[in-house]
Amino acid sequence: MRILVVGAGAIGGYFGGRLMEAGRDVTFLVRPRRAAQLAKTGLVIRSPFGNLNLPAPPVVAAEALREPFDVILLSCKAYDLESAAGSFAPAVGPNTAILPLLNGMAHMDFLSRRFGPTVVLGGQCVISTTLDGEGQILHLNDTHFLSFGEQNGSMSARAETIAAAMTGARFEFRISEAILQEMWEKWVLICTMAGITCLMRAPVGDIVAANAGDLAIALLTECAAIAAAQGFASREPTMVRNRTMLTTPGSIFAASMLRDIERDAPIEADHIVGDLLQRGAGENRDYPLLRIAYAHLKAYEARRKRENSTSPSA
Repeated sequence: MRILVVGAGAIGGYFGGRLMEAGRDVTFLVRPRRAAQLAKTGLVIRSPFGNLNLPAPPVVAAEALREPFDVILLSCKAYDLESAAGSFAPAVGPNTAILPLLNGMAHMDFLSRRFGPTVVLGGQCVISTTLDGEGQILHLNDTHFLSFGEQNGSMSARAETIAAAMTGARFEFRISEAILQEMWEKWVLICTMAGITCLMRAPVGDIVAANAGDLAIALLTECAAIAAAQGFASREPTMVRNRTMLTTPGSIFAASMLRDIERDAPIEADHIVGDLLQRGAGENRDYPLLRIAYAHLKAYEARRKRENSTSPSA
């Protein structure tokens, strides 16, 4: 099975690297800067589950793609999705499966329109990773889990073939017969976590210390209500786990979007928060905390655009 990993960043680099470690046929589609970095330092992972250094991993540039791959593992940022799709399009053949690991659901709509719904699997991962200044992948928690499946919930031969390729790799995975439900449940949590930690500019523990844990729960309730209205009500065990994550004293957990803001980077405001808010717009109901969180993120984007456009280096 030939696997194309789009990008070699924190997520794609981690799972693609683990697959390479297990002897799978993996190629990374990367831009010239990352290609040069990988040629110099290799693909480096620092993880509680074991470090990994893969010298000169196989890479390919978009203009060099000539043949289809069996699986395309996609984990780019939402704001790069359209350009990424154009880059990997030559690798999509009649039997290719696209496995995206983005958050939210807008990317599923886009990919299904671009390549056809039967090509696109549902997928989600639970892991906290980042790139350091040297391009090393730092695994920040003790979880590295991936689930995927057909959008219609069937147990297909291609899903089982992909699972066979993942067997033996150093991460946990599962074929899901309810992948869209899982993706919506994760979206509810990610949107809540991004909204509250970015709004407060603080991790969960500091928000709890400020006696504002109730605001996090209120925002979770708004996000869950929108998902339920779309036919994907979060299951009670999931909601119990979410409430615990959002109200644990001393927790240093925060959304990756907050880290992006703190380093003055682009954020996925529209994809994670704005899209969920938009899907709740026709319900004849207001979502005040979600609206405030989204406005806060859009204000950050507006300020960042203004400051970057007037900086001497612009």
